[in-house]
Amino acid sequence: MMTTMTQVDVIPRSPVGKTRLFFQRHWHRGAAGRPTPAWVLRFCYGMWLAAFAFKLVGSSWDMSWHFKWLRDDLAPPHLINTVGTVIIIVLVAIHSYTGLGCDKPSLRLMQTGLVVFLVAAPLDVINHRVNGLDLTAWSPSHMMLYLGTGIMQAGVLLGWVRLAPPGRFRTGVLLALWAFFLENTFFPNGQQEYGILGLRAWERGAPEAEPSLLSFAANQIGHPVDRTAILHFTMPIPEWVYPLWGIAVTALILALARHTLGFRWAGLSVAGAYVAYRCVMWPLLLGLGFPVSTVPFYLLAVGLAVDLAFAIGAGHRVATAAIGALLVAAFGYGALWVQSQFRVWFLGDAHTESAPPVAYWTVAVALVGVFVLWAGAGPVTRRWTTRRKVTPENLAV
Repeated sequence: MMTTMTQVDVIPRSPVGKTRLFFQRHWHRGAAGRPTPAWVLRFCYGMWLAAFAFKLVGSSWDMSWHFKWLRDDLAPPHLINTVGTVIIIVLVAIHSYTGLGCDKPSLRLMQTGLVVFLVAAPLDVINHRVNGLDLTAWSPSHMMLYLGTGIMQAGVLLGWVRLAPPGRFRTGVLLALWAFFLENTFFPNGQQEYGILGLRAWERGAPEAEPSLLSFAANQIGHPVDRTAILHFTMPIPEWVYPLWGIAVTALILALARHTLGFRWAGLSVAGAYVAYRCVMWPLLLGLGFPVSTVPFYLLAVGLAVDLAFAIGAGHRVATAAIGALLVAAFGYGALWVQSQFRVWFLGDAHTESAPPVAYWTVAVALVGVFVLWAGAGPVTRRWTTRRKVTPENLAV
């Protein structure tokens, strides 16, 4: 009897074995919030990380792809992204049917985000069919894709925060989830980061985009392929958008991450994970012959500012928000300005850039906005992140 029980309780190491065991033991209809065995919780959220990783790589390549070639629905980046989407559909179906690995609020967010994404995907295809080349990452159909992904990620974050038992594994997964959330939110800023290098490449006589793409973009505005057309293709976004989204919005995300992660340098760690990923993708894209972007190194300063605000504020919500707003504005805009000077300091007159153009007057807007939203978010985040009590049933095999 003891031997039989031991064999039954052995959890396979391979994903295929775990999948088979899951369906053998736990494929039963249930309400959200059912006690979830520890190995099921880990396996499920490990698959969420895998799904987001596929979407991350696909979306990163996709941004670069569209600064080189005309859009293609079956382009490799889209196919990689689709793999992640299929995994997500399966995961949401499993959560919905079994009720495992989630509670009602987290499940609703997962379901809502998936619906928004699945509605946005065909709308984006229709948009391109009707309007041709979509010149901006900020278009309505694109924003719906980011929004749907972000809502899904919020649901996964909420489920993991509430259900996972304390420990290093919980912290590691949570840090990765916040890094994915940051990437998805920051993603539209890639328009300016790729665009400025695309513009400078054309100006120095070595355009990164194929001639048919440049001609197509110029024809859309009834223009020859000149600097005006290239500027419209590469840099159609006002200069005030980049710093507000890249610094102010990022700071709020990192503040939430610091609140849920709880350790001293959490904000810097999440920002560092994202910047490290961008540093890895940069040579990979370059080696494959695709356009590259500027890398937002200044996000490290934003993460540091958030962590210092929590340390100095010492739990006083309004004081932390005020200190945070000041530090984020000073560190974030200061670091972005320093990064913008890299080309001047290290490359001289080379026809390239180390950061996109920035409207520095937005520092005042960022200062006020970060303070107001950070100060007002305290009660909401405390309620949102309250962890469910872990019982022996939750940890059962």
